[in-house]
Amino acid sequence: MTAAKRAPLAPGLYFLATPIGTARDITLRALDILASADVLAAEDTRSLRKLMDIHGIALEGRQILAYHDHNGASQRPKLLTALEAGKSIAYASEAGTPLIADPGYQLGRAVSEAGFLVTAAPGPSAVLAALAVSGLATDSFFFAGFAPNAQGARRAYLKTLKDVPGTLVFYESPKRVHKLIDDMIEVYGPDRDGVVARELTKKFEEVLRGKLTELQSEISGRNLKGEVVVLVARGELIEFDENSTRQMLETALQDDSLKGAVASVVEATGLPRRTVYQMALSIGKSRET
Repeated sequence: MTAAKRAPLAPGLYFLATPIGTARDITLRALDILASADVLAAEDTRSLRKLMDIHGIALEGRQILAYHDHNGASQRPKLLTALEAGKSIAYASEAGTPLIADPGYQLGRAVSEAGFLVTAAPGPSAVLAALAVSGLATDSFFFAGFAPNAQGARRAYLKTLKDVPGTLVFYESPKRVHKLIDDMIEVYGPDRDGVVARELTKKFEEVLRGKLTELQSEISGRNLKGEVVVLVARGELIEFDENSTRQMLETALQDDSLKGAVASVVEATGLPRRTVYQMALSIGKSRET
C-alpha cells in the first residue's frame, strides 16, 4: 500500500474510529487524517503506532500523545494550547469509535466550549457490528455500556432497562459475561432472545444466538476470551384495552383496597395512574347502584 502523504488539514479536533479487529477496516479518510494532523493523540499510543505502521503512515517527527481517563485532566490543556496555535489534532481510542465506552467525552466538550472545530471520521463500532449480525431488531436500540460489577447493582441496573422499547446492547468482560447472563434471566425471564458476540471481525469471531437460557447453557463452563458484546431483544409489549383492564381491576378490588388495586393494575399494565383510578371509581359507583 502506498503511504499516505501529509496535506493541509483545518485546525480542530478529529475523532477517528479505528478497527476493532481487522486492520483494513479503517476508512480512507481516517488514514488521510492520520497522515495530515499536526498532533496525534491516542488512548493507547502503541496501538495507534502499530496501525500507522501497517498502513505505511510515517510520523515525520510527530509524537503520539497519550490521552486516557487517568491523565485527561493534565493533557487537555496541552491539546487546547495546540489548537490555539492553529494546529489540527487527531484522536483515536484503542479500538472502535472514541466516546463509545471509550475516552474522549471531556476532551470533545472542552474543545467545543473553547470554540474550536470538533468533527469525526466515522467507521468501526462494536455496537453496530454486533447489531448487524445479531438477528435482533435494529429499528430501535439502546446502548447500555458496561453493567455494574456487583450483583445487586447489576440487577438493579438491568431492571431500569426492562421496558426499554428496543434491543439492549451491553459491553462485558469475558470473565463476567456468565454472571451477566444469569442476572438477565432473573430480571428479563428465561425466554427473551439474546446474543453473545465475541471477537467481532477477528479470526475467532463467534456469534451465539438463542433464548437467554440457551445462551446460559452454551457458555457454561467455557473460558471465554476477547471482547464481548451481549444483546437482548426488546420485551413484548402487551396492549391492554378498556375491557381487559376493567376486568383486571374488578378482580383486584375483590381482595384489595381501591388504592392497592389501582397500584397493582398500574404496575401490571403500565397505564397512567389517573386512567386506572378513574376506571376504579367508575366500577365502585356501578357496584353501589
